[in-house]
Amino acid sequence: MQGEYLDERDNFLSDDGMSFSRPLSVSEINGFIKEMFDTVPVFRSVYIRGEISNFKNHSATGHFYFTLKDSASSVRAVMFRSYASRVRFIPENGMTVVVHGRISSFERDGQYQIYCDSMEPLGVGALWAAFEQLKKKLAKEGIFSEEHKKALPPFPKRVGIVTSASGAAVRDIINVLGRRCPLCEVLIYPCLVQGEGADKTVIEGIEYFNTQRCADVIIIGRGGGSIEDLWAFNSEMLAYAIYNSEIPIISAVGHETDFTVADFAADVRAPTPSAAAELAVPDMSSAVSFLKKSENSLYALMTSYISLKRQSLEKLSASRVMSGPTAYIDEKNMNLLRLSERLCAAAESSGEMRRTKLLALARTLDGLSPLSVLRRGYSAVFGDGGKLVKRASDVMTGEKIKIKTGDGDIGAVVTETVNIND
Repeated sequence: MQGEYLDERDNFLSDDGMSFSRPLSVSEINGFIKEMFDTVPVFRSVYIRGEISNFKNHSATGHFYFTLKDSASSVRAVMFRSYASRVRFIPENGMTVVVHGRISSFERDGQYQIYCDSMEPLGVGALWAAFEQLKKKLAKEGIFSEEHKKALPPFPKRVGIVTSASGAAVRDIINVLGRRCPLCEVLIYPCLVQGEGADKTVIEGIEYFNTQRCADVIIIGRGGGSIEDLWAFNSEMLAYAIYNSEIPIISAVGHETDFTVADFAADVRAPTPSAAAELAVPDMSSAVSFLKKSENSLYALMTSYISLKRQSLEKLSASRVMSGPTAYIDEKNMNLLRLSERLCAAAESSGEMRRTKLLALARTLDGLSPLSVLRRGYSAVFGDGGKLVKRASDVMTGEKIKIKTGDGDIGAVVTETVNIND
C-alpha cells in the first residue's frame, strides 16, 4: 500500500490543499500519516537522546521494545533482532542512551515510534558499558573470588601458551621463557585473538591443555590494542572456561593499563605477555646462584660440625679411660668389691636382727597357744558335734564327748552333769 495514499492525496484534499475533501476512514488517515513519515527525508535518519523506560527484551523474537523519555515527553521505540543482536551491552531502565533509526507510524494503531538500528549509552561507549555490566555480573557470581584462585607452580616443567602463533606476544613469551628457564618445555596452542569467534578458539585452547594434562601452567593473551581489538577476552564464556580450568592460568592481555574480564577471572593477571612469562617460570640463573650459596653455607656448617666432633673425639682419646683402660677397670673392680662386701655385711646384719625379732614373736605366740595351756595339765572337752564344751549344760547324760589333753585325745561318755551354781 506504500505510495497509495500520497498518489491519491488529491482525492483526500480540497482544492486549496488546506483541508480534506471528504471524511476519511481510520485506515485512510493512519495510512496517510504513515506515508507522511516514510517520505519526509528528515524522519528516515534521526538520532534521539532519552532515558529508557518500560524496557522489554522479547525472548521469543529477540526484539527490544521500550520507551524513550525526558522530563516532559516520551516516544515509543522498537529494535528488531537483527539490530538488537549487535548491541554490545544490555539496555536497562533508567539508562540514558542515544538511538538512531527512522520514525514511522504503525498503521494499525495509528501510533508513531522510532525503529532503531543502533544504540549507544550516552557518555560512554557501548563496549565499555558491556564490559562493566559483564564484570558486575561475574563478580556477583564469584567468578573473580580470591578463594578460588590457584597458586602458580614454583617449578613448572611445561608451559602452555594460548595466543596467536604469528603475533609479537608469542615471540616475547618464548624469548623470556627461554632466557629464564631453558629446561622448561613450551607448548603453543594457536588461536584467534581478535574478531568474531576469537573467544571460542581461546576456550578451545584452555580445554585442550586441561583435557590432555600436558601443561603445568597456561598463559593466555595477546599484545595491546583498542577495546575493540581486545574484546574477545571480554567474553562471558571465556571467563567461565578460565574459572573452571584445573590448571592455573595467567592472563596477559594488552598493556599494563588494559583490563579485560579474562584478567579478573584468571588466577594471576600479568601486565604484559613478557611479564606473564616471568611469572610463569623461575629465573634459573637466580636459582643456580641460590643453590651455590646454599652449597657454600652447607659446606661451612658441615666443616664446623666436623671440627667440633673432632675436638670432642680428641678430648675423649686423651681421657684416662682411653689412655689406660686396664687401670681404669681395676679401679672400678675394687670399688665393686667394696660395695659388694658392704652389701653382704648389711644383708647379714639385717637378717640377724630380723631373726631375733622373729624368735621373740614366736615365743610370744607359743605362750598364747591353747596347746601350751594343755601341756601344763589342762584339758579341752568337745561335744559329740566337735563343739567346745564351755558349760556343763552344753552336754547331756549319755552323750559321747572327746577330751583333748597335751599329748592326745580321750573318748568318754557323760554319765552325770553337775552345775556348781545349783
